[in-house]
Amino acid sequence: MNQGLERGRSPQSAAAAVVDGRRSSRALRPSVKVLPEHARGHNRSLVLQQLFGAANPAPVDDVAAVSGLGGRPPSAGVAQSAARTTSELTSTESNGTDLGATAAASAAASDGAGTASTAPTLTTLASTQQSGLSRADIARQTGLTRVTVSDLVAEMVAEGLVNELGQREDARPGKPATLLELNLNAFHIIGADLSDTTTFKVALLDLSGAVLVRRETKLNGANGDEAVSILLDLIEGLLAEATCPILGIGVGTPGIVDLDGVVHNAPNLRWVDLPLQSILSARFDVPVTVANDANAAVLAEHSYGKTANDIILMQIGAGVGAGLIIDGSQVFGGGFAAGEIGHVVVGTDGGPQCACGKSGCLEAWVSVPNLTGQLASVSGSEDQRQVLVNAGERLGIALAPVVGMLNLSEIVLSGPHELIGGDFAESATNTIRQRTMTNVHGDLTLRMTALAQDIVLRGAAVLVLSGQLGVS
Repeated sequence: MNQGLERGRSPQSAAAAVVDGRRSSRALRPSVKVLPEHARGHNRSLVLQQLFGAANPAPVDDVAAVSGLGGRPPSAGVAQSAARTTSELTSTESNGTDLGATAAASAAASDGAGTASTAPTLTTLASTQQSGLSRADIARQTGLTRVTVSDLVAEMVAEGLVNELGQREDARPGKPATLLELNLNAFHIIGADLSDTTTFKVALLDLSGAVLVRRETKLNGANGDEAVSILLDLIEGLLAEATCPILGIGVGTPGIVDLDGVVHNAPNLRWVDLPLQSILSARFDVPVTVANDANAAVLAEHSYGKTANDIILMQIGAGVGAGLIIDGSQVFGGGFAAGEIGHVVVGTDGGPQCACGKSGCLEAWVSVPNLTGQLASVSGSEDQRQVLVNAGERLGIALAPVVGMLNLSEIVLSGPHELIGGDFAESATNTIRQRTMTNVHGDLTLRMTALAQDIVLRGAAVLVLSGQLGVS
């Protein structure tokens, strides 16, 4: 299976460029022509991403809220996504809207992938699987010839990747079209979320990123090799439960992680230069991709959350990190430490003592353990609200120059809604607004993720889909 997938991978995922001994990043969604020998696969990916962006709203697994800065409403694509309740901030300094406004919504799979050689058409099918698509629909929407589409679909039906649903029931003239849907269980994916350094979580997911089975284990203080053993046992158990071929394993871990899946530094787990990707590959003999947890999370938001192409996702948990996508390309940094913002000192007035030895680091202000501790140290609802307001202000101070420098269009917060929604998010929004130019950054939106606690698990699935099938 893996050899077949390797042969069919799209050119942009199969042949990563090498720059100064390192693999360079590639655009998540290609937008320009390439050499003729690569054009077929590339153009399929191009059309896939155009259709993926126009697909039905992404599923919402959690409450979410959106706010436009400077009194402007969020963009239509973001505002409509996931049928979430939106709230506008007014342009006056005295008025704001609680970012804790919520909307309940049901979880559902929205997109997926098939074999590597035909990933674009498969994802088109996955994103519209409720109503189904005909071969002619795909040809019209993608610009591919009907002959090309029919050839791809025939191959996928033969492989069990696409199901024929039957004929379309409508009043159109001519022979009724046969509708198609993606077989979401053609392959399964194993995702691992190590972002909570007290608990490791793993899940079995289908090709749409929907969680089928989940397992977790408390670490009870385990780190180093012992933590690796716990992860191996969790994955081993899930493999025993899989009923379909495994496409690959994706892992989101805290720390600085290079593109070969080496965890160079994860202090809480006491991992230094740990070749985690190689360890897992050798043990399980399936493709493995390991990435920083915030980088995995922003991929999930980009793929499933219908985000803009310029986005920063703040992952707030035991630590604080950011995943960054600029102009549709993920940013890693020269030392693979892009987004390591947690130990940036915010302000010049001191602040809480950080585990790193400095005072006033962003992590000391807003990480879940530190924020929970600050809330526990005060009594009364107004004092607790002020703690959240102060912490949100520090986040806004840290992000305002990033917004100004990169002209971001969207900020997404991932973490416990009860802590970082509401007063915290509103304070961060107001601070960014006060410290940036409204006429330039007025369209920026700040919101909670729609993917809730599964964001890293689903991001781990995207790592596999992108690496093996060229789909993101």
